[in-house]
Amino acid sequence: MQIAALQMVSGTDVLSNLRSARSLLERAATQGAELAVLPEYFCILGRRDTDKLQVQEAFGDGPVQSFLSQTARELGLWIAAGTLPLSTPDPARVRNSLLVFNPQGECVARYDKMHLFRFDNGSELYDETRVLEAGTQPVCFELPSRSDGVFRVGLSICYDMRFPELYRHYASQGAHVLLVPSAFTHTTGQSHWELLLRARAIENLAYVVAPAQGGLHENGRRTWGQSLVANPWGELLAQQAEGEGVVMADISLPRLQKYRSQLPALAHRNPRVNAL
Repeated sequence: MQIAALQMVSGTDVLSNLRSARSLLERAATQGAELAVLPEYFCILGRRDTDKLQVQEAFGDGPVQSFLSQTARELGLWIAAGTLPLSTPDPARVRNSLLVFNPQGECVARYDKMHLFRFDNGSELYDETRVLEAGTQPVCFELPSRSDGVFRVGLSICYDMRFPELYRHYASQGAHVLLVPSAFTHTTGQSHWELLLRARAIENLAYVVAPAQGGLHENGRRTWGQSLVANPWGELLAQQAEGEGVVMADISLPRLQKYRSQLPALAHRNPRVNAL
């Protein structure tokens, strides 16, 4: 099954970002992708954290969700759109949400980012709790391929990757693929991005698909990029350093099962440790 991790350098204008996303999604579909995954904040990287509040949408209604539904339907493509700001009862907070659309244009899964990023090294300061409300539930969905059976896919977003218990939960639920759309900072990315993603793949014997923001943005922020796909052995199947692009890779259930049968680590977990 061909999958695509889409790398963007999103700006402050939603319509411009959607045009860029559409172009990348068309490229992915033309190259044979069945699933295309957009990066975190694909529709906006604003000048201020509060810019997210100005473009928030109610779940199930709004121009960004309409764009995703229509594009999935027109291209006959599964789209995992991570992320867009969805409204909460608190007018000062939104959820940072990853939505999955099937080729009929139906939203079949929603995951709200559970772990909110905070970082302060004296020159850079980020605190997502200023405008985001944390999600509360892990989410999986079933992804039927054209010729390779049904993949079970676990959803996550960026900073989540530092919390391996989330991915272990997905592995215990039978996940074959882990999605990690991100907007990783350049500072942390150069030290941790690839290392963390390969670790999540290895320890869960799963494919990891990590589309990212990658470059210098209109708001002055620089993101790390290196959108990648890793196999269950932790090997990188494809990647791109910076700039807009489509990172294509082939994932296979038989190959995944081969890795898991050769090294059945998921079956070797000690129940005493699991109970702690």
